[in-house]
Amino acid sequence: MAKVTMPQLGESVAEGTIGKWLKKPGDHVAKYEPLLEVITDKVNAEVPSPVEGTLTAILVEEGATVPNNAEIAEIETADEAGAGASVVATGPIVTSSPAPQPAAPAAAQVTAVPPPAADGPAGSDERPGRTSPTEIAPGEIADRAAAIEAAPLPGDADARMTPAVRRLLREHGLTAAMIVGTGGGGRITRDDVSNYVETQRTGASVGGQLVGGASAAAPAAQPPAAGPRPVAAPSALAPASAPIAFPAGADEVLLPMTQMRKGIAAQMTRALAIPHAYVQMEVDATGLVRQRDALKREYQAANGISLSYVPFVVKAAVEALRRHGAFNANWTDAGLLAKRRINIGVAVAVDDGLIVPVIRDADQLSIHGLNQAIADVAARARASKLRLDDFGGGTFTIDNTGWLGSNMTMPIINAPEVGILTMEAITNRPVVLETAAGDVLAIRPVMNVVLGIDHRANDCAGGAALLRDIKAWLEGVGPDTAIY
Repeated sequence: MAKVTMPQLGESVAEGTIGKWLKKPGDHVAKYEPLLEVITDKVNAEVPSPVEGTLTAILVEEGATVPNNAEIAEIETADEAGAGASVVATGPIVTSSPAPQPAAPAAAQVTAVPPPAADGPAGSDERPGRTSPTEIAPGEIADRAAAIEAAPLPGDADARMTPAVRRLLREHGLTAAMIVGTGGGGRITRDDVSNYVETQRTGASVGGQLVGGASAAAPAAQPPAAGPRPVAAPSALAPASAPIAFPAGADEVLLPMTQMRKGIAAQMTRALAIPHAYVQMEVDATGLVRQRDALKREYQAANGISLSYVPFVVKAAVEALRRHGAFNANWTDAGLLAKRRINIGVAVAVDDGLIVPVIRDADQLSIHGLNQAIADVAARARASKLRLDDFGGGTFTIDNTGWLGSNMTMPIINAPEVGILTMEAITNRPVVLETAAGDVLAIRPVMNVVLGIDHRANDCAGGAALLRDIKAWLEGVGPDTAIY
């Protein structure tokens, strides 16, 4: 009988809560088929079955919190030779290939997988446990994101809505109890919310929604029979925050922390114990902007997704990290643990905070491959469909703070990594150019880049050298830069 144990969902995560069992005793489960949902202070994740067989026993009920490696279920496999073995719930290592393939992780990475073998000899091109990254077919990212949004989700409709649907409800001043969920297991979809709003506007049922709502429940502040409460449209750059409801006569109200906010608070408190240092440089993004503008329409038509600036910055960082290996590392009490594989964490903003899924073996991907991988993981993050192996094992993080218009950010290092890079907004600025005829004042698109350094591991001189190489690569982007 194979024992399924609680996996570790990140370096600093010590326990997990059983959110929902997706299978019941007696059900057959395929290898890598979702078995249960686990909730941590960082993220909700589906845990795949580590083996194929029949789920014979559930040892931990929904809502219970258990430490990593605690036994949570038993699966009877066809091959009884492995009876009694303990198996950590895990899944395939993430690549940008749509088909999951089992692989062993690199040495010393703290991920939800069995202990791996050590890396190969120094200088070897072989990377144990890495599958060859395969770039996704054109248009598949858009299809995958749409499928994530529309996928049936079993269980309670209010608990199983996607963040996008929750935000849509807030924008219209509605509650889940008012909506008839038509998705799998009664899940509420975007169309359900839109159909409800149209039903209340016209007085005729649209898409199975009921006039007056699915129940008598309604927001306390909403006048009866007034239809959805109008609110301002959210910003195109950032999701609108939910309004704070103050009780009558109260001048203040306590906003309890969610599990994600608790996790962020704990991680940031630990991270700020790191002695941070910062290096900032300006990048002349003229070539970068011209190249992206020249390619973006044809690229989107061919691939179904937009070409952003982020994969260019990731590519620049990857090329620089090849030459400055002390920044592609984790800090330990015993010293700096340098990593052969370059696994880039990409910060993604979600409704309740910020998460950092990992693009593994980023140095093996083209700009096109990076763009696909980033779009894929961002879509799954915002749809709460991240996998176990989207977390852990990061060696360097990149944060696109500039999408909100910022020009200067002092990022906090994603421990135990020793470096983090922010890319700020690209803005037109006056620049002095040196020419044969003398200095000339010109208007150029300029982007600030900021490197946060763990000063225990590296000094500012090394950080400036790394950032100089990133700047040089980005300023060298032009028609000859390979995208595929």
